[in-house]
Amino acid sequence: MSLPRQHLLQIYRAALAVVRGDVCTRQALAGYDPGRPVIVIAIGKAASSMMLGAIAALGDMFDGGLLITKEGYCDKRLQGMKNIQCLESAHPVPDKRSLYAGRVLLEFIAVWPVKQDFIFLISGGASSLVEVLPDKLHLEELQEVNRWLLGSGWSISEMNRVRKSLSCIKGGRLAKWFTGHHVNCLMISDVQDNSPQVIGSGFLSPDIIDEPQSENMPEWITALPKAPPAPSLDDVCFNMIDIRIVAKLEDAMQAAKKMAMALGYDVYLHEELVTCDAQLAGQQLARALCDSECGLHIWGGETTVRLPDNPGQGGRNQQLALAAAVELAGMETHYFLAAGTDGSDGPTQATGALVDGYTLQRGTQAGFDVQQTLAGANAGIFLQASGDLIITGPTGTNVRDLMLAIKRPVV
Repeated sequence: MSLPRQHLLQIYRAALAVVRGDVCTRQALAGYDPGRPVIVIAIGKAASSMMLGAIAALGDMFDGGLLITKEGYCDKRLQGMKNIQCLESAHPVPDKRSLYAGRVLLEFIAVWPVKQDFIFLISGGASSLVEVLPDKLHLEELQEVNRWLLGSGWSISEMNRVRKSLSCIKGGRLAKWFTGHHVNCLMISDVQDNSPQVIGSGFLSPDIIDEPQSENMPEWITALPKAPPAPSLDDVCFNMIDIRIVAKLEDAMQAAKKMAMALGYDVYLHEELVTCDAQLAGQQLARALCDSECGLHIWGGETTVRLPDNPGQGGRNQQLALAAAVELAGMETHYFLAAGTDGSDGPTQATGALVDGYTLQRGTQAGFDVQQTLAGANAGIFLQASGDLIITGPTGTNVRDLMLAIKRPVV
């Protein structure tokens, strides 16, 4: 592996390390002493890591917990603990496990006496992992809504707005179940503006975001049965809930900058978030890299993909990286990485890709047409053939996506 590729992966790993759930949760709870046993609930892709951080920080004060995470993301160390119930659920489309997790969650909260202290740990992916449906709304309808949203090209904020309207626990509705309890809520943000109302579709946050309904909303979605009204901002259920963001994309970008500087690079951190279509973003960032100064360039954000009727194998970061590879074809001095921070990209095992000036040549020689794979949202199969996929497994965090690029001087 070339040195620039090694460096990009090293910088990417350094960025992940600083926003890991166990690290940021333990730091956030340093000095926390409620004086009595605490119950911990963790939901999301980073739930296992956050739970481990909470257990380490609480010591003898940890009195049990409930963990709900993505299939394959539950840490084996937690599965062996008698006082922790671990559930693995569905992502990105909810299924029967999501509804079961919703029932278990409400039953778990209900058994504790008034004034119990809770720590509630939330990370991205929670919207799909746990759900309680309103009357007359069926799981099949919820699944169809989520499939439509995932292929719509909408932002996570727009998608979660719809999800909240169809949920009895999102949009602050779960807070009603904690009335009379003190809740210390810690969040890893995977959304723009780091808004607690959007992360996980806002289990414990008043639904104060007032966004206009998209003109592209299908009539069949607007006609579905809706959840009861969410509690208002001044509802007493929010009085004893404290919410903090403990890790975010900006933290990962700064860690990437620090590592790149330690490796001797001139670093250019681009603060404007990348939020457009993934293929367009790949084209634009690659062209910007070609026109830029030599060094290490950092971008962050979360792009969107409008899926075709029969999408192939890939995710937004693979789509972005392959589009960038088209622009960089033949360039020996340019290297580009696009990857999620949660360990997965779309419905694949890869988290993204690291491409260079010869990615296009390698994939084409393996028999794949780059324009066909991009049009079919099938970038993963091309990048697998070119040897450019990044596979990390669960990372213990989820703070959106990172794009890192190196431009070397021509020798």
